Amino acid sequence: MTPVVSSLPDVPLSVLDLSPVSEGNTVGETLRNTLDLARAAERLGYHRYWLAEHHNMPGIASSATVVLIGHVADATERIRVGSGGIMLPNHAPLVVAEQFGTLEAFHPGRIDLGIGRAPGTDQRTALALRGPGGLSAENFPEHLQELIGYFTHSEARGVNAVVAEGNQPPVWLLGSSGFSAQLAGRLGLPFSFAHHFAAENTIPAVQLYRENFRPGVLDEPYVMLGVSVVAAETDERARFLAGPSGLTFLSLRRGRPIALPTPEEAAEYPYTEMDRAFLAERFGSSIVGSPETVHKGLERLLADTGADELMVTTMVHGHADRVRSYELLADLKS
Repeated sequence: MTPVVSSLPDVPLSVLDLSPVSEGNTVGETLRNTLDLARAAERLGYHRYWLAEHHNMPGIASSATVVLIGHVADATERIRVGSGGIMLPNHAPLVVAEQFGTLEAFHPGRIDLGIGRAPGTDQRTALALRGPGGLSAENFPEHLQELIGYFTHSEARGVNAVVAEGNQPPVWLLGSSGFSAQLAGRLGLPFSFAHHFAAENTIPAVQLYRENFRPGVLDEPYVMLGVSVVAAETDERARFLAGPSGLTFLSLRRGRPIALPTPEEAAEYPYTEMDRAFLAERFGSSIVGSPETVHKGLERLLADTGADELMVTTMVHGHADRVRSYELLADLKS
């Protein structure tokens, strides 16, 4: 199946927010910044606002993802709000169905349920979430079907998610490899790929999804790509603002996770040649620069993948700089 190649004005833009905790900020300030960014995203015409589930990370405040989705939906009026994603092996399918059925009942037609199978954390924290002998990614397809099943009533099943019945939001599969791509295709579900941290797998996974697609929930395949973007008035300014995300990832890789440092701290850090090579490879898919540079990068990504939608994540220290990045990006649509 050959995708239709679109240009930036033709595709919806959405926001992926991890509620980054910047050095010097409290969790409360961070969460209030998330609400402010969500309101700005709605004002700027973004299509969706998704929150990601991560745990045991000092620099991320979106761990109680469902709670945060409810607050963002309450703080906005039109923009779709959802999970990017809920890591299903961390939760009983019945609980997820009840939570998202409740969200959909409060905000009909505005909730998305994005599902992933990664832990969203380290293995020790995953064990604390799931319990000894608890849930596992090995049974992900079965748990996904169980979850979807709870949105309809079943006398035979004997267990029903009462608040979920008749309140099913759209279900998405998230992935960074071919497994979820094939499963999403076979189930006829929309697919969101994590290009922002698995760019080497983007084109193969998107091809697998389209090749395996069978009409189900959707009649045609629908691909959304997560992409890391930092936009500023100049290329130099954007690269300066993007520095903290690299240092944060480097610290996480060394087993010493930190809050998002200032761009000055990131610029002054004594990187080794190995560090620089690692970061260049890890963040090679990030699109960082002036509006002109960002526009060229996103147009190239669309030409390479034929994506139907782009979901942008922007990890910078200053809240005003993050809002400004999304403003500059939104201007490219006009």
